[in-house]
Amino acid sequence: MSETPNVDTWTVQRLLDWTRGHFEQNAVESPRLCAEILLAHAIGCERIELYTRYHSTPDEAALSTFRTSVKQAAEGRPIAHLTGEKEFFSLAFEVTPDVLVPRPETEILVERVISLARQKDNEIKTILDVGVGSGCIAISLAKNLPEAAFSASDISEAALAVARRNAARHEVSARIDFRAGDLCSPWDAEQQFDAIVSNPPYIAETEAADLPTNVRDYEPSLALFSGPDGLDVVRRLAAETPPHLKPNGHLLMEIAYNQAADVTRLLDESGWRDIVTYKDDLGHQRVVHARRRK
Repeated sequence: MSETPNVDTWTVQRLLDWTRGHFEQNAVESPRLCAEILLAHAIGCERIELYTRYHSTPDEAALSTFRTSVKQAAEGRPIAHLTGEKEFFSLAFEVTPDVLVPRPETEILVERVISLARQKDNEIKTILDVGVGSGCIAISLAKNLPEAAFSASDISEAALAVARRNAARHEVSARIDFRAGDLCSPWDAEQQFDAIVSNPPYIAETEAADLPTNVRDYEPSLALFSGPDGLDVVRRLAAETPPHLKPNGHLLMEIAYNQAADVTRLLDESGWRDIVTYKDDLGHQRVVHARRRK
């Protein structure tokens, strides 16, 4: 963009075309989409509105904001950090470096919990979200399950602050009991739930070097890594959640694309029953569901 002396030639269409190519060269995921998100944010419009402004030229302030964002995105900074939010389950969530950027695969977990709760033979009225992060799971569930009550924990006070702001934004604060602490520790043993859900850290520490820059260098390591094989927190959830579940209660977790066999075996050996997994759009098993024995 800086190569041209005439800023008036930088129409929305040209900005998007140039930025898409620039992002492709710098291995930015979904280059066209990211270009549109950043330009809409800089202009202050909805992304769909860009198509009605194709031949217009953004003002200098918007162009300056866009140039800065494009440079940072090409260097690896997450798009959600540049815009300050990310859409998840058709809701907009505030995102900061203190929380994971919500991802499409996590929507599978939300979908499975909603489907489970709506089955007539299931009594799911109390749900605990362990490691709540931005709040995208608990809040999306609260918006879709109005009769349920929710609790949520996170070891990070900064993450909890983001989750509370997102809950207020979506008007579900009164229905979610946020508490700081490690896994289920904020609740007494006698406090039991119908279901516990979690998107725990599940990346092996040995895989850190293989992660994209925008993940490894910008997202909280505490929410990413979990021991040499990525299963340290999953093991703890398998061992520590049963006392906090009602008899036959449900545990649903997101897992890495290659962990289904190991997690299924781990849960089976830990005494869980009715263990099933669910696939993402690429055919990878990304969510595991198990029930506590009576």
